[in-house]
Amino acid sequence: MTEKQMIAGLKAGDEHALDAVILSYSRLLWSIARAVLHNVGTTQDMEESVADAFIQLWKSSKSIDEMRGSVKTWLCVAVKSRAIDRYRKIIRNNEVGFEEQLASCGAGLLDQTMDAVLQRELLAAIHALGEPDREIILRRFYYQQKPKQISVALDLTVKQVENRIFRSKQKLREQLEGGATCNG
Repeated sequence: MTEKQMIAGLKAGDEHALDAVILSYSRLLWSIARAVLHNVGTTQDMEESVADAFIQLWKSSKSIDEMRGSVKTWLCVAVKSRAIDRYRKIIRNNEVGFEEQLASCGAGLLDQTMDAVLQRELLAAIHALGEPDREIILRRFYYQQKPKQISVALDLTVKQVENRIFRSKQKLREQLEGGATCNG
């Protein structure tokens, strides 16, 4: 089924057209949801983001404007938006337990040989960075995400992410006064 046939079918309320859209774009939408929710959300969170995008398409199918873009583009934007919303909700709900997770981290940002006092100082310095720098540092060094993944998740350019990482590392070095350095 072509894109035009899918759009016509969706506008007519044809469920077969929706099935064709789901078959055509599910894999792409899953990869977008996975990029945003990587190491934060569950498979269920990713599935719900994708399903919500398809439901939104079905509900608003009569108002699809072919001149503004393709169904594919529309769905990509919708799933990214849903996944970012879900990511923010997860982070907000896990705020308290997150420090414990970060303190118990054995690899990555916190080296196993660091003592407990230095870990607390580093954690306090990271939290003092503010958003979105705090989130970028945690995604980069705790979750081991690449700048490209972070840029997709936070809707920033890769260059902005790299610059924020660089400046945040400098701030952390200054705050820790020559203690632990954050190499990445």
